[in-house]
Amino acid sequence: MGVLPLESVIGFDGKVNGGLVLHPDGRTLIYPLGATVVVKELGDTFAQTFLQGHTDEVSCLTVSPDGRYLASGQLSFMGFSADIIVWDMESRKAVHRMSLHKVKVQDLAFSPCGTYLASLGGQDDNSLVIWDVHSGNAICGTPVPGLTKCLSYFNVDSYKLATGGGQSLVVWDFDKPNRKLRPHKVNMGSLRRNAEYITVDDNDQQMFVGTSSGDVLKIALGACVYRQSGPYKSLVPKGVATNAISPTGDIVVGGGDGSVSVLDRESMKITAVTKLASGVTSCVVAPGVHKDGGFGLYCGTDSCNIYYLKYSPTQGFLSELVQTCHSQAVNDVAFPKGYSEVFATAGSSDVRVWHVSEARELLRVSCPNVECKCVSFMPDGGSILSGWSDGKIRVFAPQTGRLMYTIHDAHKEVSAIVGSSCGGKIVSGGIEGFVRVWRIGPQSQTMLASMKEHKGPVNSLALRANDSECVSACSDGSAIIWDLATFHRRGELTANTFFKACAYHPDESQIVTTGTDRKVSWWEAFDGSAIRVVDGSETAEINSLDVSSDGTQVVTGGGDKDVKVWGYDEGACFHVGKGHSGAITKVKFTPDGQKIITVGSEGAIFIWQNMPLE
Repeated sequence: MGVLPLESVIGFDGKVNGGLVLHPDGRTLIYPLGATVVVKELGDTFAQTFLQGHTDEVSCLTVSPDGRYLASGQLSFMGFSADIIVWDMESRKAVHRMSLHKVKVQDLAFSPCGTYLASLGGQDDNSLVIWDVHSGNAICGTPVPGLTKCLSYFNVDSYKLATGGGQSLVVWDFDKPNRKLRPHKVNMGSLRRNAEYITVDDNDQQMFVGTSSGDVLKIALGACVYRQSGPYKSLVPKGVATNAISPTGDIVVGGGDGSVSVLDRESMKITAVTKLASGVTSCVVAPGVHKDGGFGLYCGTDSCNIYYLKYSPTQGFLSELVQTCHSQAVNDVAFPKGYSEVFATAGSSDVRVWHVSEARELLRVSCPNVECKCVSFMPDGGSILSGWSDGKIRVFAPQTGRLMYTIHDAHKEVSAIVGSSCGGKIVSGGIEGFVRVWRIGPQSQTMLASMKEHKGPVNSLALRANDSECVSACSDGSAIIWDLATFHRRGELTANTFFKACAYHPDESQIVTTGTDRKVSWWEAFDGSAIRVVDGSETAEINSLDVSSDGTQVVTGGGDKDVKVWGYDEGACFHVGKGHSGAITKVKFTPDGQKIITVGSEGAIFIWQNMPLE
């Protein structure tokens, strides 16, 4: 069984605090996406490398000061250990897999010399461990006080580090000969704060701590005592999520409200501020000072966008959106008929159109407070059909995103939609079990038929090329073949499963279905008799399938997070693609069969290179 090559990924896990990391060379961005770590060269859309080895979502990242190593930690299930993987950035291969923490690795930090790695466990573990990077062995460890959230090594001294969280700040001395960590609590006086992020200055004199209260604390590291806080009289709403020190020495603060501020280091007063669309979770400063005395920085937000901000002391901030993606589960994906360059996705509250080879967004249509459940192109390419959780079918122009028309109260909730080849009809399915056919006129949209035999949600629809029949796959254990001339049932496929997906073979002689019984089934389209049943997964339900345009391959994806490519005639699995960290919700071949697009519950879009069957 071969490996399906991953070509590119559209996505960024913005909910990981400090997850966006800039390599010391200033040309490479590193960020988590589910269980994958993406290494992306700036300025080149196609220069992406994917580090795969984690078994669950990546929870933290850090790069060694010399740029040689990358360390990543992950989440795990309750009671299970969470691994740390050290990667060689030159070969892009895993060097060590280290396992001591339980459930979650909260934070990671390399020593200035790059010899040691400090790791902090989550609230179920709450321990601090020092590792030898070259051998991959633990040197020493200790419990930490309270609910500790953040960790930072000093920038000069490889034997000092600081932790914060749970209303305590602690500076630790690493005694290597005796394998001990000795704590020194920071004297905060009567002040009580929950630390969210720690940054140590270049000469180890001061430490700047972002707090959940919305201020930044300045700590003198020599005496381990609190000195000052800011911004004065204007706390950051929703707390300080991240902070960094700029090349000019100023403090850059990222707020949970989306604000990015520059604080004067001495007075701790705000000198400039800008607002992004959602809360900032990562903030990394690009090396070097601009000619006007400003600097550049990259910000990641909790809506999974990456921005480049250019700061100038005279002009303030200029922002540019570098990368965008869905921040919640992607429910559907669709291609125009016979055109492989663009595809549409249905997300939490929007429909987006993407360019395949450039992996970038071309169009976004948003409808606040409702969820897009399904999307499809009309075969003539003149409109994008979308079904929504408020029961409406909304149809948009594919180039401008203009709303062309809306069908109100089409269903209780629209769960499947497909357009006819003639361009004059739409077939839709709802969660209440109705399959409805709509006539699309120049000025009006009318319902031709409402076919009610299903007793559960209609999960998938497949239409014949001549519009004479369609198949509806339902959670009631039946897939019904409908005659679209008489609007009556022509046949039925039954199995002990919730049918999740169905598709016609290109010659329309057979139908392929899949569902919660983890099986892929081939059926005769004429009389509905079963031809072949194979096990599609050993562990979880299969949510989606698609048949290639030449009819030689079937691709499936589901709760086991694997993309599997099957030979249609052989009924055997030839290639497996691993990369998703959540359940796969939809899979699709490009119309030319060269690539496979998969989307998942983590909000990521994976573009795979399809391989010939061997």
